[in-house]
Parts: sequence; C-alpha cells; structure tokens
Amino acid sequence: MSEEILVNVTPQETRVAVVENGVLQEIIIERIAKRGLVGNIYKGIVSRVLPGMQAAFIEIGIERTAFLHLFDMVGHKNNKPDQNNDDENSPEPELSIEQILKEGQEILVQVTKDPLGSKGARLTTHLSIPSRYLVLIPDEKTVGVSQRIEDTGERERLRNLILSCKQEIEASTQENYLTEDQDTNSVPFGFILRTAAEGISDKQLLTDMKFLKHLWRSIKAKSISTKAPGIIYEDLPMLLRMVRSLDDTSIEKIRIDSRETFDHVVSFTEEFVPDLIPKLEHYPGERPIMDLYAVEDEIQKALERKVNLKSGGHLVIDQTEAMTTIDVNTGTFVGHRNLEETIFKTNLEAAQALSRQLRLRNLGGIIIVDFIDMNDAEHQRQVLRALEKSLSHDHSKVAISEITSLGLVQITRKRTRESLEHILCEPCPICKGSGSIKTVETTCYEIFREILREARQFEARKLLVVASQPVVDMLLDEESIGVAELEEFIKIPITFQAEPMYNPEQYDVVLL
Repeated sequence: MSEEILVNVTPQETRVAVVENGVLQEIIIERIAKRGLVGNIYKGIVSRVLPGMQAAFIEIGIERTAFLHLFDMVGHKNNKPDQNNDDENSPEPELSIEQILKEGQEILVQVTKDPLGSKGARLTTHLSIPSRYLVLIPDEKTVGVSQRIEDTGERERLRNLILSCKQEIEASTQENYLTEDQDTNSVPFGFILRTAAEGISDKQLLTDMKFLKHLWRSIKAKSISTKAPGIIYEDLPMLLRMVRSLDDTSIEKIRIDSRETFDHVVSFTEEFVPDLIPKLEHYPGERPIMDLYAVEDEIQKALERKVNLKSGGHLVIDQTEAMTTIDVNTGTFVGHRNLEETIFKTNLEAAQALSRQLRLRNLGGIIIVDFIDMNDAEHQRQVLRALEKSLSHDHSKVAISEITSLGLVQITRKRTRESLEHILCEPCPICKGSGSIKTVETTCYEIFREILREARQFEARKLLVVASQPVVDMLLDEESIGVAELEEFIKIPITFQAEPMYNPEQYDVVLL
C-alpha cells in the first residue's frame, strides 16, 4: 500500500491529508488559534472535588476547567502499570477521590483528550513523554513493547536492549536510583517501545533515552518554578508530532507547499527521523496541493450526511451528542441474482466504505452501524471480518461487537480531538442543529393562536404581524380566508409586514 502525505500550510491553519493508493483516507486540521492540547502538561489547581462521580475539576489556565477521574490518577489500583503483588492476602486499599484531592491543591496533570463540544479537556496524572522510538513514563518500572510489533524474537530483543541501555545511563551519570527497599534492579523511569523501534540499534535507543531523560528533568524543574495554573510542557505542533510518529516503511512521499515549513520539517527530521529526509519534498506547483487527488472535493463530501457507494447503495451518517449512527441502504442497487446476494454485497461494500469514513471524518465514541438484515450466518461472519480488516488500518484504538439479532454492530473508537464536522462547521442558527425547522403552515397557525391570545389579554385598535416573506405570502394568499374570519371574530384589523432578516419560524405580533 503506497501512502502519500500532502501538507497545506497557511498563516491561519495547517492541513495534513493522508492519501493511500490515490484515495484520501484522513484529513487532520490544526488552526493556530485553536491548537490541540493533547500531550500538554500543566500545573493545575483543584477547583472542585465531586465525591459522587469520584472525579474533580481542575483549573489549568484555559477557558474551561478540565476533568480528572479517579481512574486516571497514579496510585489507583485499576491503573497501576505494575499489578504484581507479592502478598495477595494484603491488597492495597482503594482510596476515594476526596482522600486524594482537596480544593485548592496543586497537581501535575497531562491532557489526554481535547475539549469536545460542551465537555472540558480530559486529564490524567499518568504522565508520558513520547519521542521517536520511546514513550517515557516517569516514576514507574514498566517496560513495554508496542503490540504492533508481533515478532516474538524482536520483542524480546527490544526488552533486553532497553534494560541494558538503562544500566548504561545509570552508570554513566553516577546517579543512585535505589528505591526505599534498596532494590538494585529498580529504575527511575518506565519506557514503552513504539512501533517505530522495530529493528533499531542500541545506539539509537540510547540516544532517545538520554533525550527523554533530559527533557523530563527540565519539566520537573519548570514545574517547581511555575505558578499554578500554568503550562509546564507543550507538545510539538501537529505536523511535527505526525512526522515523529510516522512508520517510514509505508510512506512514499511527504509533500509540503510551504518553503518555510519544509525547511523546519527537514531540520526536525535530520535530528530525530533521518530516514524520512529522502521522502520530504517541497511542492512549488501553481495548482493548489489539496487539489491533487481531489482532496478538496473529498473534504466537502465528508461533511455531507449521505455517502454514495459504487454499487448504487448508500450510507446515511448522523452525529449526535451521545453517539454516531450509520444506516446502510441498498438504494438503486438491485443486484443480479437474488435479494440475499444483493444485501450481502451491499453490506460488504458498506463495511469498507464506513471504515474510511470513520478515519476521514474522525468519528469517535460509540458508533452504531445498522447493516441490512442478513439471514445467512456465513454472510454475517464475512461482513464482520471485512469490517475488522478495514478497521485494522486505523491508527485510533477500535473495538467491534458481534452483529446483533437486529443487524446492528457497535463500534467504539478512541476520540482525542474534534470530528471534522465540529472543526469546520457550526450548528445552523435556524434549526439549532436539529436538522429540521417548522413548516410555513405551522408558523401561520401559531400566529393565529398568538393573535387570539393578544386580543383577549390586551386592548388594541390594530394588530401588526411581522414575519418572514414566505409566512406573510401564505397568510395573504392560502390562509387569507382564515385571516378574514379571525379579524371578524376579534373585531380588530390585522396588517402584515415581511421582514427579510426573519427565518421561517420567527414572527412578532405588535399591538398598535
């Protein structure tokens, strides 16, 4: 699979498009005024403790207070990396949130989820600092290897390599990292080897470890001198984070349309990801870079509710506060053999298409897919396997349930940033995001009721109705008999005025 990355840079925003085999698979947008917070470390102040939710609100110096749950705190038994306990008969007692945190207390936290909609940022006290090959976990003993590295021999080699590198660092710095129980095998940091670490040498790993160790020391020093609430460590910009995490074996080319950004990325890759340098390319073309592979058109399609399938079927995608629903329909596809075969082929195509839509639209949380009902158990199995295979390329963590008796599949996808729709769009000021408004006829009848209410409550010589042009047109045409009967009933003349700025649901009844 050939993968190409297109980078469009303007003073206001950076857009990164991931194209696989000529088809847009993912679009990531970072705006200068709204940079993501994930990975940033803050010195926060506990503003409110919620015993009923076992959580707390933390003031970290941004517009909205952030949220910290007990499960995301160091020391909670469900989140300890090292679960081994020599004495199973004396388990560590579980503490409640009010025993750990007090209002006004200062605390070091890291953002794991950006603010989404009306929700504040999600925090953790399990700090982690990523580099090219490693993720450093302070004050832990954990040594882990990415699950994407499947070779057992390579996993064992990397584990032994990181342990030997740790010993070399300790010996070279002449520092004593002994714990209170004087365990000579204990280490000051935990590390997780990333997928990019597969096949690296001990020299590369040692360099990475020294860099992370120095970075963590500077973070600790800044946390002491910084007044809360305040930022301690800010992660790299989106583009550099992406370059740092890229698997260079699958990338064919990275095209950047800004010379300044290109030079900056080259400097970064020379120091941290030298293997990517031959794949970097400055794009000087007159044609906008996002017009290549029709990326701009694909972005527009990703904002639409309906997704057409090549066979003639289609998906209908609806985002709500609680979940995202995806409905599969055969549409104009009638098949060639029988109904069951038609449904099966439509569901197979839909499984591949919706996995791309999840990445492209960055849909997260709970996703319910309503496949067309299949009677054949083998067809159900094949559709589910096709869905799992398509989603295996997703960089976000995804879990899939079995197909229910109603033909529904539940997908959970880790969400750390806003969806494409939430970044590029805002709720309609007329329908307030509901997707529908009252008909002109409904508004007319509401006006009739309001006129009756006003006439009974107040004394007026004349009534003026101010409404949108379509509403006024219907009142003077199709509903003119109703208006005449109403005037005769209340014994008050009624006049109408069209207001161009009113939407079809807006109106005013003015007493004259």
